[in-house]
Parts: sequence; C-alpha cells; structure tokens
Amino acid sequence: MHHPARQSVRALFAVTATVALLSACSANADNAESPAPAISAALDSASLPSAHIHGVGRDPGDGALLLATHEGLFRYAADGPVRVGPSIDLMGFSIAGPGHYYASGHPNMVSELPQPMGLIESIDGGKTWTVLSRGGQSDFHTLTQAGDTVLGFDGNLRRTTDGRQWSTAPLTGQPRTLAANPDGSKVLATTEAALLGSTDKGATWRPTPGAPLLLHVAWADAGAVAGVTPGGEVAMSVDAAQTWTMTGATVPPPQAVSASRTSAGLEILVVTEREVLSSPDGKNFEPLR
Repeated sequence: MHHPARQSVRALFAVTATVALLSACSANADNAESPAPAISAALDSASLPSAHIHGVGRDPGDGALLLATHEGLFRYAADGPVRVGPSIDLMGFSIAGPGHYYASGHPNMVSELPQPMGLIESIDGGKTWTVLSRGGQSDFHTLTQAGDTVLGFDGNLRRTTDGRQWSTAPLTGQPRTLAANPDGSKVLATTEAALLGSTDKGATWRPTPGAPLLLHVAWADAGAVAGVTPGGEVAMSVDAAQTWTMTGATVPPPQAVSASRTSAGLEILVVTEREVLSSPDGKNFEPLR
C-alpha cells in the first residue's frame, strides 16, 4: 500500500539533505576559483549575513547570538552581525560552553585546514579553530554534545569522548538534526520516518512514542524541547520529549533552530531564508531585533 503523506515527507527530507549538500559543494567550488566576497562587518540587525545558515544559538557565557554560515561564524553586536574568525564553511555546529564550540564543514580559502575539515574546535569564541580529528575524512552536517560525548553524522553516526577516537552507532535513517539536552541524558534525532531518542548518548536508538514527525528539534533545558515539522508547524514538549503539544504556530521553512533559557526566560530561535524569528513560548514569533 502506498502512503502519499509519508512519501511527501520523505521527499522533503531528501530535498533538504540534497540542497544542503549541493549548497556546500557549490560554495566550495566557487571558492576554489575566487575568494569569498567580502561581507560587511556591520549589517542591519534584522539582516542575515549569509544565504545559508546552518547553526544558531546563544553563547551561554555572554548570551551573544551566534550564526554558523557558509562564510564563517557571525556574532551579533549592537549594530548587527560581525564575523568572528576565518571565512570557513560551517556545516555542523554545536555550542559546548562559553566560548567553546565544535563544528565541521569546508575550509573555503583557508589553505591550512583540510578538506573536509572533520571535527574542529574553538575555545576562544570562534576566533581560531583547531582540527581535532577526521580531517580530510568527515563533513559532519549535524553535531551535538551529549555530556562527555560528541555525536556527528557524516553518512554514519559517529561518537567520540575525546574528540579523536571514534566509534560508530546504528541509526535508522539520515538525521536532519541531532540534539542533546544539557546533561546529555537524552538525545533526539529527526529522521524521515520518526523522531528517534537515545538515553545512552547515541549508542542505541528507538522511536519516540507519540512524537510528531519533526525536521528540526532543539533543547532549552533538561525538560523543554521545541521542534518544527516538515510543514513548519511548531511543537513543544515540557517533559523531556515524552509528550508533545502543537502550539498552533507555523513558521516559514527553517534553516536552523535553537532553544535556550536566557535571563528573560525561554527563547526559541528559528532562522528562515530572510530573518531570525524569536518566540518566548513557541506560539508567537516575531523578527529578532
């Protein structure tokens, strides 16, 4: 029996994965011929610094908004986003702590870095990056830190506790997003078939009962998690992904999603092709100013 709805969802997951891959490859092909175009260091606060945003989040140290893009890492200042560090193509991006980030992708014109970059790390807020492992081997399109374990997907799900030695783990389907709660006790993976969950830092996985099919998912704290369906509908859970509620909000197709607890409370960020949307509850979204 054919299931048109399931087929359309699979097609959407396939398209998003293919577009991400082609965008990365085309960007690097262009950069191989000529340097990336200069980007204004100070843009209007509502503008995006790149057409392709692969990661968004808040630095837990100073609360600065971060955007990981094809042209490097951007940090929002009072007058807009300012690029921090080299113009490298950041595909996977994960915030591990204040000024401490993991990433992967392509070096663009930075000849000192391998192609692809493997797992890279910055401990100075993105100013400089160090290749930890799998340089020239892995382009992780999604990364997350689950306690003492970093998870990345490069066609296989890989796990490391020291950033250098890796093991693989079975995962049904290609995850669009990997996301761990703050202490790493639960990890979620969005796939075309189901939202998968792990309670052993990605070693084993099982479908999350009653969860909607999600394209993006992000944890705010140990219990609160936000997700966006392939159709742009927003879902929330307040009990560590055990039960879910559709908030009634719909957002444009997201490039990246994050959730965090700030001094003002819960903040959900959704990056569309035009802007960054912010919500305190998953119900009302407004352009970030």
